[in-house]
Amino acid sequence: MPVNLQLQAQAVDENREVFYIPNFVTEEEEGYLIHQGHSSTKLERACKSKIWGGQLTGKNVLLSQPLPPFVEVHPNIVNRLQSTGVFRASTHGAPNHIIVNEVEFLFWQGIMPHQDGPAYHPVVATISLGTHTAFHYYKYTTGNQGQNATEPTCEDVARIIDPTPVMSVLLEPRSVVITSGSLYTSRLHGIGNQIVDHFTAGTDDLHPPKFADLDVTVANWRLLGGRDAKDAVINGGLLERGIRYSLTCRDVEKWDPEWVQCH
Repeated sequence: MPVNLQLQAQAVDENREVFYIPNFVTEEEEGYLIHQGHSSTKLERACKSKIWGGQLTGKNVLLSQPLPPFVEVHPNIVNRLQSTGVFRASTHGAPNHIIVNEVEFLFWQGIMPHQDGPAYHPVVATISLGTHTAFHYYKYTTGNQGQNATEPTCEDVARIIDPTPVMSVLLEPRSVVITSGSLYTSRLHGIGNQIVDHFTAGTDDLHPPKFADLDVTVANWRLLGGRDAKDAVINGGLLERGIRYSLTCRDVEKWDPEWVQCH
């Protein structure tokens, strides 16, 4: 995937399929986006969500609507994502669809492992706001792994998910994680429902810091931008979660131009 040189330095994995950028938005922009997320449309359900950019049909065609002006003006997150180069090969060259989620970890909410599906160009940029979280990538198993195996989502009823992540990253507030390549097309991603994340200390590649509950490396530990997160991860501390807002930005490649013109 073609990306700019600056983004290459933010690669999490050797294959350069996952990129992590801390402080992608400022604290002022974070507060503004959270406010806009609350005020523009009512969030619904326990894991509250809404959509900017239009609805998908059952045939994965977007009934397109304009994105809210603030994501293209201030803060212009669409342009920032476009400038990384990750959407260069997509139909529109930039995200045209954003899902806003609100998860309150105080109520033991998480997001089950899932795949984003074929409607989108195989790149997703996830902006985290409000609090940190742990973001895990999973693979399907080739057989029954026993009681610890994770139940598949409804669209994958014939497949079992290996409960041990193939890679895990710590998402700080105001950061963005970009997923592409095989980690988008053949892996799943999800967020556990922990209220507190505990870490096992580590300071080098031979003994890297880990998420203590899963005994898996914090893959982006060298890229963390915040002092509190770095200290907790490297020295084996903990981080308490709060209410997390996320903007999941993707390019839906098929859309109905006649529907756009009529609405």
